[in-house]
This record gives sequence, C-alpha cells and structure tokens, in this order.
Amino acid sequence: MKYQHLEQRVTQESPENLPERTEPEEAYRAMLDQVTELMEASRRKAARDLNSIMTITYWEIGRRIVESEQKGENRAEYGKKLIERLANDLTARFGRGFSQRNLEQMRRFYQLWSIPQTLSAESGRTDIEPKFPLPWSHYVQLLSVKSNEARSFYATEALQGGWSVRQLRRQISTQFYERTLLSRNKAAMLQQGSQSLPTEVVSPEEEIKEPFVLEFLDLKDEYSENDLEEALIRHIESFLLELGRDFAFLGRQRRLRIGDQWFRVDLLFFHRRLRCLVIIDLKLGEFTHADVGQMHLYLNYAREHWTYPDENPPVGLILCNRKDEAVAHYALEGLPNKVMAAEYQMALPDEKLLADELERTRQRIENRLKE
Repeated sequence: MKYQHLEQRVTQESPENLPERTEPEEAYRAMLDQVTELMEASRRKAARDLNSIMTITYWEIGRRIVESEQKGENRAEYGKKLIERLANDLTARFGRGFSQRNLEQMRRFYQLWSIPQTLSAESGRTDIEPKFPLPWSHYVQLLSVKSNEARSFYATEALQGGWSVRQLRRQISTQFYERTLLSRNKAAMLQQGSQSLPTEVVSPEEEIKEPFVLEFLDLKDEYSENDLEEALIRHIESFLLELGRDFAFLGRQRRLRIGDQWFRVDLLFFHRRLRCLVIIDLKLGEFTHADVGQMHLYLNYAREHWTYPDENPPVGLILCNRKDEAVAHYALEGLPNKVMAAEYQMALPDEKLLADELERTRQRIENRLKE
C-alpha cells in the first residue's frame, strides 16, 4: 500500500502510455526542411544575381578600356599606361579586385564576348544591357583557353551541364575538348564529362564566399573550415608569440592569387631577428611532398609580392597533424646559401618542440569538443 500510488504514477508515465508526439515532431522537421531549402535557394539566387551584376560590370569596364585605347596614337603603349594608372586609382577607391591583371582580363573578356554590343547595334538601341549566362569565375577560366572552338565548347558544356567552376577548371586542365574530338563515341564522352566529382560540388555558402564575389564587394573572408583547425591555428599563433619577442603577427588566413587560382596561408609572421616573413600552413592529415611543393609556391609568391627590398627571403613552416602523429617542417631550400640556412635553423624554434606542442594542443581541443 505504501508504494501503490508511486507504482500507479510510474505506470501512467511510462513511454507506452505517454501521448503520441510524433506528428508535431514530423511537422516541425518538415517545416525545417522547407525553410532550409528556401534559404539555400535564396542564397543561390543571390549569388547568381550578384555574379550577373559583377560580370556585366566587368564587361562594361573592359569596353571602356578598349574604346579609350582606340583613341591613343600609339595604342599598345597608351593601353599599357592606361591600365597601370587605372589599376592604381581604382584600387585606391574600391580596394581589391582592380589589379593590372584583373583589368587586362576585363579588356580581353570584352574583346572575346563582344556579341551583346553587336546585337545592340543591329537593333538600333544603345540601352540594351548585355546578358551573360555564366558567372565571372567561369569566364576567368575560359579566358585561359586559346582556341576559339575549345572556348566555345567549354562555355556551352558548362552552361548545359551546370558545371561548377571547379569542374570547369578540371575539364580544361585535362583537355576534355581535345579528348572528346579524338573519341569515337563522343556522346558517351560528353555524358561522362557532365558528371561532377564530390569535391567539385559548391554549396550556397561557398557561392556567396567565392573569392571573386568577396573581391567585388571588398569583403573579408576570415573564416576556417572547421572548429578544430581554427582552434589549432589560434593556439599556434599564441604559442609562437609567447616564445619571445622575435615573432611579430601579421595576419591569419591571408589570401593570395596565383594565376587564376586562389590560395590562403593560415598564419603570416615577421621574424624580427632574421628580418624575414614566416609563412605557416596547417594540414589536418599526413605530411606529403605535395605540401612542400605548395609551400614553395607560397614562398615564391611572398618573395616577389610581400617581401621588401631590405628583407631576407621568407621561410615556410608546415604543420601536419593527424590522430597518431604531429610533424613540423621548415622549408629552407630556397635560401641563397647554407650559411643563411644554418642561421635560420638556429633562430627558429625547434621542429620537435613545435610538433610536440601541436600534438598536445590537438588532444586538449578534441577532448574539449567532445565534452
């Protein structure tokens, strides 16, 4: 009798006797899916609309450059000075996106896609706005194709197949046009080429944060791919600054453009005693020779574009971290002589010290994330 009331209460509140709650939960999940789909569709539309405005704007800039060049007596020399001056003035007013290389691409873009102007002339109207079906990032890739036939082929296939810029870049680099011409079964080749790799799918967020879009809007893109990588980068930054007064912090996630591809280095320091830049790249995985090659690419770019005349050559630090091992490696092969390399090794932190600290940090962060 003493526990009869408690037993009745427990029996009444047991899962099988609780009211059915699946319908409200299913309704909420359905609504959540609808809102998610709406947001993704809206973001994609916003990216498309912005890309359309950006592409038209760059086409118009190219048109004005070409028309201005045609007024000069020595057109080649005048055009070179015009682009150089325009790059300086536009960069001062609007920030990134108006380097000489970018302006030259806009000029060439107008020269290769001047059909909208022809259509306007034939119709007798000058207020017709040109329309371009592909984003600006696609046209940048197409500008690298020298053959008119191949360029037209890639543009058509990219539009019909809905290729992302990553897929278009891969098809151009692997000579998909030439391979299709040589193929006996061209229909099968085209069908195969329309299939994208998992790594080539671009999310709505990535479309919005596409480097050319950020450049057009003069926005920063200070974000990392995941919490672990961001936490590791921040800790390594603090750790190096705590080692002494030699390291001066310059930036995180510093972007650089090589050709038509975008890269970013995780951390950029200046070493006061060595008087050189220190580029740090973090890899969440196994150390490979490709990491060294990529770092040398960064160092060559930094030596040409980021290093002042009175500074020493930059040095790279590659940090690789996986579940069972951490590796730290300095890229010193680009230094002029062995004496300088030895001096660098004496002044920079020991690689084993950095690897041990990276491993301890990873374990602490992972435990914290699990909690």
